[in-house]
Amino acid sequence: MNRINSTVAVIPARYASTRFPGKPLVPIAGKPMIQWVYERARAATSIDEVLVATDDTRIAEAVEAFGGQAVLTSSEHTSGTDRVAEAVAARARRAELIVNLQGDEPLMPPSVIDTLVETMRESAAEMGTVAVPFGQKTGSPDDPNLVKVILDSEGCALYFSRAAIPYVREGGTPVAPLWHWGLYAYRRTFLERFVQWPPGRLEQCEKLEQLRALENGARIRVTVVDSTGSVGVDLPEDVKTVERILLECGESAP
Repeated sequence: MNRINSTVAVIPARYASTRFPGKPLVPIAGKPMIQWVYERARAATSIDEVLVATDDTRIAEAVEAFGGQAVLTSSEHTSGTDRVAEAVAARARRAELIVNLQGDEPLMPPSVIDTLVETMRESAAEMGTVAVPFGQKTGSPDDPNLVKVILDSEGCALYFSRAAIPYVREGGTPVAPLWHWGLYAYRRTFLERFVQWPPGRLEQCEKLEQLRALENGARIRVTVVDSTGSVGVDLPEDVKTVERILLECGESAP
């Protein structure tokens, strides 16, 4: 497609995951995981085109086998955003908005993608993301595996951290952080600038690439959604959990 003012979802997917090699191709309820993610993106009414950005021909072939579009990218990229930017430069240079959808989110609700895109279209934000209030099903703010975000008065990110933020001193008034959902949207021109910046000190400290935007003075508009979040696949044991949820919802390959 490559249409002016279109919205393109790009799913970065690499084979050589340290903790879970071959993760995008792991079968879940009769389909490779990357197909579930692709179909979630296609189901979002705000998305005009979906691309899978990968450095592995096995993933590209699997995507093309189910009728999807894959773009082969460099194996030298250190982040998913760099991979997304290369795919956009190759196949979507005229798109207005780019959605970066993680390849290990097979349960991502299409409505959340649409809500993020709507926020970006209604605002002047260069970059956007999604957050969820902490609750019974989202885990604890004390868990370093869960990324937290705190917002300013206009709904933009002040800081992201794996630590429990903010720290409440004696006599201070508690402020609840939000659980950061790793779904992003960018203006194409901003994405092109973002990948030219070197990783900053905070990004290297926390291992959170969105901090690169904050360190360079950009504002990240945070869309807060009323959801329990999505169960991602980080480790092999997560596959059974996701598969059970899909089957309970009546979703499986024919």
